[in-house]
Amino acid sequence: MSYETAVASMYALGHELADAATHKFDLAHMRVLLGALNHPERKFPGVLIAGTNGKGSTAATLASILRASGLRTGLYTSPHLVRINERIRINGEKISDGDFALLHDVVDQTAEGLVEENELPWHPSFFEMLTAIAFEYFAQNKVEIAVLEVGMGGRLDATNVIEPRVSVIADISLDHQKFLGNTVAEIAREKAGIIRPGGVVVTLPQQPRANDVIGNTILELGAQGVSAVPYVPPVSPGSEQYFAHAEDAEKSARVCSRYPLQVMGKQILVETPLVGRHQLRNVALAIAAAEVLSHQGFPVTSEAIERGIRETRWPGRFQVMPAKDGAPECVFDVAHNPAGAWALRSTLSACYEDRPLIFVFGAMRDKAIGEMAEILFPLAERVIATRADNPRSATPEEIEEAAARTTTDIEHTVDVASALARARALAGSRAVVVITGSIYIVGEAMRILGVEV
Repeated sequence: MSYETAVASMYALGHELADAATHKFDLAHMRVLLGALNHPERKFPGVLIAGTNGKGSTAATLASILRASGLRTGLYTSPHLVRINERIRINGEKISDGDFALLHDVVDQTAEGLVEENELPWHPSFFEMLTAIAFEYFAQNKVEIAVLEVGMGGRLDATNVIEPRVSVIADISLDHQKFLGNTVAEIAREKAGIIRPGGVVVTLPQQPRANDVIGNTILELGAQGVSAVPYVPPVSPGSEQYFAHAEDAEKSARVCSRYPLQVMGKQILVETPLVGRHQLRNVALAIAAAEVLSHQGFPVTSEAIERGIRETRWPGRFQVMPAKDGAPECVFDVAHNPAGAWALRSTLSACYEDRPLIFVFGAMRDKAIGEMAEILFPLAERVIATRADNPRSATPEEIEEAAARTTTDIEHTVDVASALARARALAGSRAVVVITGSIYIVGEAMRILGVEV
């Protein structure tokens, strides 16, 4: 099967979140599939990272630290911006088209055989298939450690079949309520499902109800809780001396991202390309997890932590494309829920306080569009509402209806290409175009504008 055919076959399975097919979420079925593949998930040590926001940034930072430590490091994340290969990496390199097609064949034929033999009641889902492909790829290529971002929730997520050396829980807020619960406490219980009896879990204080659930789970399971608080730098108004301030657009990713820190008995200089004060928490989680791994015998040093943070690459997270050849400066950010919208608003206010903003905005229909609009749209001179090439996308009309309580001018466009053209024409030489609301919108925009992922 060719790469194109393999990808088409994956998408034909449908998206787990497209309907209420909750029977997809069952670890017993995932274990049957992996057993037939000779359990690739048992052939490498791993780290599991769950959370509503920040788990991808934390995973990318930790993987970069482990790679800088000389370890052959796998990284599994979701979703992707442009190509499915982005989700599966070893030492920063995406899985090749040929390897993806080959492993898809292996996993797909195994799954079909299990269904025919009545060992599985139905074909594995898109995410289950992709997770099995990642495990096979990491096992065959003998990674020394893999960092795995949980897809959704934790307790029943397909990644949760491994026995993690460390579990990490990033910030929790409301999202995917249809599947995870309607309160922060209910969602936190799903995320806490990655904690193991007697295991190690790294986290930070957050909403009280989430804290209660995580703390009680740690006590019930006799796990060891590790706080990343020592690695969060001061963020009060009086701590500005710790942060770098850019003087030009190309260096804007350096704003609020440089500060000294004591790590493993030495002072390092943290320089992260991940912008915004919310990212300081994600970097802290990665540092704490790396230190735990050092205590478990992995060759992590303070120098490797410093270099790994500096070399982290995680596109689409307040990623700036400088103005060039008459085209305006653009910011790409995958804020897709209210917590992400607040983080984006804070960072835009810090970086572009005196610049007019034009938003290109699109979101999935099941997201809190009205709340996101109320958070973000007041910053904009104008919003160009659009939709991604995805059946779950809200229409521009639905976006405008959801944003009825805002007073910002909203225009409609039929697709992302039209929205970009209109926004860039309106921006002129001084305004900044902000592309956000969904990873699908950001991914399409980056592909259209030729931004490297």
